[in-house]
Amino acid sequence: MAELDEDAAGGTDPTEDHAEIYNEEGVIRPSYVAHIGAAIADRDILILKQDVANLHQSELGDLLETLLPEQRRALVELLGSDFDFTALTEVDEAIRMQIVDAMPNAQIAQGVQELDSDDAVYILEDLDEADQNEILAQLPFTERIRLRRSLGYPEESAGRRMQTEFVAVPPFWTVGQTIDYMREDQNLPEHFFQIFVIDPTFKLLGSVDLDKILRTQRAVKIEEVMHETRHAIPATMDQEEAAREFEQYDLLSAAVVDENERLVGVLTIDDVVDVIQQEAEEDLLRMGGVGDEELSDSVMSTSRSRVPWLLVNLVTAFLAASVISLFDATIEKVVALAVLMPIVAGMGGNAGSQTMTVTVRALATRDLDIYNAWRIIRREMLVGLINGAIFAVLIGAVAGTWFQSVSIGVIIGAAMIVNMFVAALGGILIPLMLDRFKIDPAVASAVFVTTVTDVVGFFAFLGLATLWFGYD
Repeated sequence: MAELDEDAAGGTDPTEDHAEIYNEEGVIRPSYVAHIGAAIADRDILILKQDVANLHQSELGDLLETLLPEQRRALVELLGSDFDFTALTEVDEAIRMQIVDAMPNAQIAQGVQELDSDDAVYILEDLDEADQNEILAQLPFTERIRLRRSLGYPEESAGRRMQTEFVAVPPFWTVGQTIDYMREDQNLPEHFFQIFVIDPTFKLLGSVDLDKILRTQRAVKIEEVMHETRHAIPATMDQEEAAREFEQYDLLSAAVVDENERLVGVLTIDDVVDVIQQEAEEDLLRMGGVGDEELSDSVMSTSRSRVPWLLVNLVTAFLAASVISLFDATIEKVVALAVLMPIVAGMGGNAGSQTMTVTVRALATRDLDIYNAWRIIRREMLVGLINGAIFAVLIGAVAGTWFQSVSIGVIIGAAMIVNMFVAALGGILIPLMLDRFKIDPAVASAVFVTTVTDVVGFFAFLGLATLWFGYD
């Protein structure tokens, strides 16, 4: 790691440092982790400040996730004021809480003062109310008020994700005054894309893009070049809805307003990218019935998050078993049915999951609505029939040859068509109905779709066999 230290001291291209830290697959090199681990064990503050303190926040976040819990706490302690608190926004919640819980509130208060307000809220929102109050009490008055206001908005709302640092000017200022203000004021945000125009009560009047400012003569008044803000985001809007606004209108930033249309913050594209990733992960995890589970969670918390939906699946499995028990006499007479039953149910379950996944995602992105729902339902019904017919021929031929029985081939082929059709229909109708009743389809759809395909698959296959062979 001597080369890494020399590069850092010499101010070389940061991509070279990145190559020293990560391997070709983008994973932190074991040699780097071992080097930092040894420095932590030796409590070598000089090495840590050289090799860790200047890492990008995402790189430091990756390192924290790689280290052992006791190493993380020791690293933060040894770095002291050189620890970049922004890195805590890059790690799993469980790891973030392990680190924060080990810190005194005074150190947290000192650290969040150096953060943008959105990052500070991200760290503070998971703390107990008593700890929040103690930390906020140690902050400057203006910053304390801003953070309290953001924390007062609902979880996963635009108000929680917004940055309260922004540039706002009155409409009667000239472009020249505005430029001088941006050059001279030391308290402006580090990065911004728009200048907002407000009245004396902070009511949002409009905004001006920075490129417009640079291309306009200094004597021109701001009100002459501003445009009305067409996509102001209410602070109480769900963060996923806000992200959809950015996606639909290709926004880089957007004003956030309270119930009185007063400017309270700004939402930027970097925050929205995080929201999109977070929401996508949540939907994926919920479809698997694992809630908000993270890789860093403990064994017990992971078990608790999975047990409820496994219990629901157990109940539905007994329901499917009860259907099979209705045809026990038929199964006793034709043993081949017991061998082939899982094929019908399994194919239906997979087909239903395909349709359900597409439907849940379309609902989340609002691509599926009342105007095109019936057209999509008809499409999925036809897809189910076509796929059912294709696999009916394939499976019917294999089953008939396997058991030397045309009857078995015809029965399983007919059951396959029925179940694939029902699977496609259930895969779209069940999420639609759950969404209609304000139940998250990402959470509940999988259980119901699986139940429908199992019950219908067993009933169709065994029922047709009973009718065909004439058993009671």
